Amino acid sequence: MLAIMTLGFLGLGIMGYPMARNLLAAGHSVALWSHTAAKCQKLAGDFPSLAVPCASPSEVAARADIIFLCVGDTAMSESVTLGPDGLISQIRPGAAVVDCSTVAPSYAPRAAAALAAKQAHFLDAPCTGSKPGAEGGTLTFMVGGDVQIYEKVKPYLEPMGKQIYYCGDTGKGLHAKLTQNLILSNLLQAFNEGLVLSTRAGVDPELMLEILNNSAARSGLVAFKAPFVFRRDFSTNFSVRWMHKDIGLMLDSAAELDVPLPLTGLTRQLFQMAIAEGHADEDICSTIKVLERMAGLEVKSRGD
Repeated sequence: MLAIMTLGFLGLGIMGYPMARNLLAAGHSVALWSHTAAKCQKLAGDFPSLAVPCASPSEVAARADIIFLCVGDTAMSESVTLGPDGLISQIRPGAAVVDCSTVAPSYAPRAAAALAAKQAHFLDAPCTGSKPGAEGGTLTFMVGGDVQIYEKVKPYLEPMGKQIYYCGDTGKGLHAKLTQNLILSNLLQAFNEGLVLSTRAGVDPELMLEILNNSAARSGLVAFKAPFVFRRDFSTNFSVRWMHKDIGLMLDSAAELDVPLPLTGLTRQLFQMAIAEGHADEDICSTIKVLERMAGLEVKSRGD
């Protein structure tokens, strides 16, 4: 049996909203905050006996023992956690802040130290699985921080995710997440180049996907994203804007650790081109449009 405690959730965007919803659907009482108050009201309307809309992050901290947040970048995370009206201003002794955002690994020790001064705890717990994983409660979490706090928090991650990995001390979860996204973003660019090349040569894209799916080049990312490209559906599961941000974090961390990332540097430039061409808020699979424009073709289903 789980101990009875109030949870908190900050950030009700494309990921955070369904994550918070899954906590409420599991029967947990959740104090909610979002920059867009209407999102809190909407979610609370579905769970009137469990959800409590709050006016500020500090109000969430005053109510909750374990507080999750999922926001866009490091500056947002720092603001809602350590800012003047942030969680730290009303954090309870013994409370845990669990940051599910993908932010700079160098930020995590600073947040942990600031909260420790208030006798509270910090875990970096970035997740992967995009919008479908958030909606289905099948996210993968990579967690860094005190292992005892991780064990305390883990049962409350389970309504939101099916794979939960403890990666080590503070910041290690973020390093694991950035490595996962590094490989994903570079795989996506390999797919983009390969399919533009094969399409130009006259190979049917759907046949090419079948070949890839039955070869050593098989990729779960490609198998999932390719059908969206073929039907020209670039609705957002994970936006170009946010992956571009994550690639920047990878390169910053690599500079701090003295690790060369030549391929990743080029991939970031291709994402920058996609943003410059107006695709920032489309799904990451829309980056293929950059190469399609250069080659003068579209990779799409034969029926189209």
